[in-house]
Amino acid sequence: MLGRVFLNTSISSVADVATLLNSLPGPDADARAAWSAREPQLTKPAGSLGRLEEISGWLSAWQGRHPPRLDRVRARVFAGNHGIAALGVSAFPPEVTVQMVANFRHGGAAINQLCKTFGIELDVIALELDRPTADFTQGPAMDEAEFARAFNTGMDSVPDDTDLLCIGEMGIGNTTPAAAIPGALYGGEARFWTGRGTGIEGAGLTRKTEVVAAGIERHRHEAPLAILRCLGGRELAAMAGAVLAARLKRVPVLLDGYVCTAAVAPLEAHTPGALDHCLVAHASAEPGHRRVLEKLGKAPLLDLGMRLGEASGAALAVGTVRAALACHVGMATFAEAGVAAGG
Repeated sequence: MLGRVFLNTSISSVADVATLLNSLPGPDADARAAWSAREPQLTKPAGSLGRLEEISGWLSAWQGRHPPRLDRVRARVFAGNHGIAALGVSAFPPEVTVQMVANFRHGGAAINQLCKTFGIELDVIALELDRPTADFTQGPAMDEAEFARAFNTGMDSVPDDTDLLCIGEMGIGNTTPAAAIPGALYGGEARFWTGRGTGIEGAGLTRKTEVVAAGIERHRHEAPLAILRCLGGRELAAMAGAVLAARLKRVPVLLDGYVCTAAVAPLEAHTPGALDHCLVAHASAEPGHRRVLEKLGKAPLLDLGMRLGEASGAALAVGTVRAALACHVGMATFAEAGVAAGG
């Protein structure tokens, strides 16, 4: 079986990210084979646990060991502020980002309760909240140096001994870049990608859609990774960095909702298969999320109408992953239980 990689690298440009994407490790064939040998012997009809079976196999292959473990499950919530928030795209002002980070750190948010429930270590990482990114309708949201700092912050947030990583975000206005990024990557009208976010509607939703359309038009000819720099925010770049570091360290990942999935979609657009170590935890109520999932070819584990962000859907899905592992590791085989296979 393949060992874990101890990462000692940093990026200084979009080109450096592209270089790392050119040498991604694949799943561990030996670990997958060991999982495949055990799974059919368990006391149940073949395939009867549906995606739970697939999840335990995914976990084993990407951890590079059998049986897999979930001793160290970690959530990383990245927070950033956006220049386009000044354009009236959110129902809340940017200072709410700072206030919510304080709430996370005092244990008062939904993500705190979910992490406690499912045994997840939570870290909240704020990225230059006093300095919003630039207005992407007028130019790139981040220059190369800003992008690199944020991306490296995400890469540095993943401990080597992590068994499963949950990725999420907080940032007033960030469903606007989340809509603009797939619009620039995949095409289609801005209204197909733009949702209510924090609850904006009417003239506010119209304005938000116009901002998304302007961003798409300005940056749609850029390469996928440059689209992330030009349209994303610091927390989006950090999420992409964490997901790339997780791949290099053989850490499987649960992606949260729309903002998280949009942030990492450029990695897959640049290098097909770059997100094979990731499962999408849930389908967001934001309408554009399902369209992104179709482009990525990924089916969500849960569909509960959630649209909170802050890794809440990813943390909730940890319960499903723990159940999958418990069944694969803890069930008796037909031979152990004295049950005739197929009987």
